[in-house]
Amino acid sequence: MAAQGRRTPSKWGDWPFSRRVSARSLVLSVLIAAILVSALAIISTSHLTRVQYARLQKLEGQRDALQTEWGRLLLEESTWSSPARIESLSTQRLEMRVPGVDEVKVIHP
Repeated sequence: MAAQGRRTPSKWGDWPFSRRVSARSLVLSVLIAAILVSALAIISTSHLTRVQYARLQKLEGQRDALQTEWGRLLLEESTWSSPARIESLSTQRLEMRVPGVDEVKVIHP
């Protein structure tokens, strides 16, 4: 006969989860899990923000370099296509000249 006041051993022994879980400890467990999940989300978001900011800085540097090169190319283009240079090249290489007044003929439609 079992003595009064003694607990009979359960199938799982004194395993902590074999006891009834109180509402307070369940809420506490859920809150701890939520805190851990939000902490991991904050860490992940902070890391991604830093990575994207570094990428932004790199792209802005590339943009600045490209704008500088574009300005240099525009200046070079204007130098190569200046009317004085074109006239000089046409005179030297192609032996062209400006026609005289008596060589110009006007054709009316």
